[in-house]
Order: sequence, then structure tokens, then C-alpha cells
Amino acid sequence: MKKLSISIAAKRYDISVSEEFASIFEKELEETFTKGNNDIKTLLSAYVQKSYEKFLLEKEIDKINEKL
Repeated sequence: MKKLSISIAAKRYDISVSEEFASIFEKELEETFTKGNNDIKTLLSAYVQKSYEKFLLEKEIDKINEKL
């Protein structure tokens, strides 16, 4: 397990993730959030973006399933 940290609304949060996932997740954290404090709006925006990406992936999976 690897521990990653992020600050949101002046609070620090430590997140433990598997080593395999850590490098990918750490890169996404760096692209989405700043090293300093992040506000709730940034967190909400990141959540909405990831939800939209999931929606698009599910649509693509459905298309592939229909072809099979």
C-alpha cells in the first residue's frame, strides 16, 4: 500500500491505495489538484469529470456488447 495526501478546504487527507494503482492515481491527483490547499469547487469539478468519463466508457461498453 502507498499513502497519498491531498488538502481540501484546509484539511489534509491521507489516502492509502495499492502500489499498482498508486502511480496512475498520483498522476491524476497532480493533474487535477494543486500541491497546496484546494477548495470544494475543485473537488466537485473533479468528481463530475470522472463521472462523465465513466458514463462515456459505459456507453462504449454497451456499444461493444451490442455488436457481440
